[in-house]
Amino acid sequence: MPHDPLFEQRIATALAAHGASAEPKRMFGGVAFLVNGHMSLGITNRNELMARFDADRHEEILEWPGAKPMTYGHKNMKGFVFVEAAAVDSSTELDRWVKLSLAYVGTLPPKKPGTKTPKPAKPRAR
Repeated sequence: MPHDPLFEQRIATALAAHGASAEPKRMFGGVAFLVNGHMSLGITNRNELMARFDADRHEEILEWPGAKPMTYGHKNMKGFVFVEAAAVDSSTELDRWVKLSLAYVGTLPPKKPGTKTPKPAKPRAR
């Protein structure tokens, strides 16, 4: 199912209202918004909000209305959640997630366009 373009626009507008220069990028079958080269918020092909935040607050944030763990394989991705669209129907609810994400992403050093975060080298089997 394609994502909702009106929801995408609401996210873009909310980010801009906080002065964030967000670059949309196709991901998750939807769109992720990169701020200073870092994924901040997005919308999935299931019309869920994806939010990034400080991983130290992960358990707390999972208690927020509509929040669900974002998993990769069998592991929860700390510092990332999916949020049911109904939980961000109002601009006040969406704004709460925008502020949360921008507070964290704003602490990260800007990335140069087109660069990826290097992954640590895996030890070689002998």
